[in-house]
Amino acid sequence: MRSKVSIIGAGMTGATTAHWLAQLEIADIVLIDVVEGLAQGKALDLQQAMPVLGKDVKIQGGTDYALTANSDVIVITAGLPRKPGMSRDDLLMANAEIVRQAAINTLQYSPQAIYIILTNPLDVMTYLTWKVTGLPAARVFGQAGILDSTRMATFVAEELGVSVENVHCYVLGGHGDEMVPLVHISNVAGVPLDHMIPADKLAAIVERTRKGGGEIVSLLKMGSAFYAPGVAVAKMVEAVLRDKHLIAPLSAYLQGEYGLSGIYFGVPAQIGRNGVEKILEYPLTENEQAALRKSAANVAENIAKLNL
Repeated sequence: MRSKVSIIGAGMTGATTAHWLAQLEIADIVLIDVVEGLAQGKALDLQQAMPVLGKDVKIQGGTDYALTANSDVIVITAGLPRKPGMSRDDLLMANAEIVRQAAINTLQYSPQAIYIILTNPLDVMTYLTWKVTGLPAARVFGQAGILDSTRMATFVAEELGVSVENVHCYVLGGHGDEMVPLVHISNVAGVPLDHMIPADKLAAIVERTRKGGGEIVSLLKMGSAFYAPGVAVAKMVEAVLRDKHLIAPLSAYLQGEYGLSGIYFGVPAQIGRNGVEKILEYPLTENEQAALRKSAANVAENIAKLNL
């Protein structure tokens, strides 16, 4: 029986995630959105692209959560996008109610599903989903560091004029302006970045990585990034459905790792068919440890605002 993935939110990010997933031909896809006709129209358009690609994938769209029944993976992208000048945290209360309803409505139809969260503020919305569903923490995680890391890798490849295939970047921490790019672990063909790029240029890359989402928001002026976030989610879904045991930076529940507990936070984690399998702990410098604690404090503060 073919796997099934339901994406809640048929905006640009949700629809683009469906696009990337359809090309992988690993699951049938359902798009759900509160706007009548939006999910149906995008699903139909995408379905009609499958003969061109030669992909046998069934794609449905609608407003009725019953369509999501028996999903293997639920992806929540629903929520208000950032506008120029807004931080991810500015979306906290409005998106909390949207995510809460999406989690409750999907759980009744797919109690065995893995949940992957993309709505901002990412770490807080992932925590909220875990609390609302009551699922084991391993079955709820968020797409964060995998996106931030690929943004950093893009900037590094541009700076050095090397193939992106040779660049391996790792960004930890909350998915926000306090994220923590690891410059001594990130590398090009095994050579640490701080051995290849002058300190001032490396600092600029780190800062641009932290502001990467905001840079796109300011350019688009309406909405936020969707191509890179969409393909990052698709990669995570693939890791689950194909039980790849993929290690990637993502928002996972911490129980003492990195000296932190009780929050969802960006760390390197191994994921497979049952969700998060284990969390890896990188050796950090004192500055990185301090930055990570600062980022975690911001996430914890926003979680507290939800009064869960």
